[in-house]
Amino acid sequence: MFTARLAGLVSLAIMLSACSSTPTIPTAKDVDLPRFMGDWYVIANIPTSPEKGAHNAVESYRLDKDGSIATSFTFREGAFDGPEKVMRPRGFVRDRTSNAVWGMQFVWPFRSEYLIAHVDLAYTETIIARSSLDYVWIMARTPEIPAADFERLRRKVADLGYDVAKQLTVSAGDTITLLTPQGTLNPFTGMAPRKRPFRV
Repeated sequence: MFTARLAGLVSLAIMLSACSSTPTIPTAKDVDLPRFMGDWYVIANIPTSPEKGAHNAVESYRLDKDGSIATSFTFREGAFDGPEKVMRPRGFVRDRTSNAVWGMQFVWPFRSEYLIAHVDLAYTETIIARSSLDYVWIMARTPEIPAADFERLRRKVADLGYDVAKQLTVSAGDTITLLTPQGTLNPFTGMAPRKRPFRV
């Protein structure tokens, strides 16, 4: 099982590292790395192969003394109450002017393109994207975001060139809470009362 998992990670690393070293989509202009560190909840994404079936995912960053970023991706496998799994890639900042262009290393020596396409001034929401428009992540500091904010972030993803209508999803079985006024259209399930959790 370990050998199969390692082979999968190697295949993923090779595939992701094939992206251009020069971003072809806009990125955030001036990312404050210390403020960007910490936990980010995955609200919606176009997932990589290992992430398919991942539920309640959280990405965490820690800036190390050498300037690299210790990363952990924690999720429940197969169901919202499934076994906990953790992936531990390491991030390397490629563009020190913006701090928005990273190489994410799952397996040495391959580094996958990782672009901070958006982060708000309060560092409460972010979009991680790729020039090849194959994968994307909308993340927030809490697992709950207003429906209007989700729709605004989804439009930002679309503006990057992604076909969000067909691809951007949360995993089946995830419990998502959107802060919606009563009677407001929820982007996933239709009409929903305020702060009502539901499973996708």
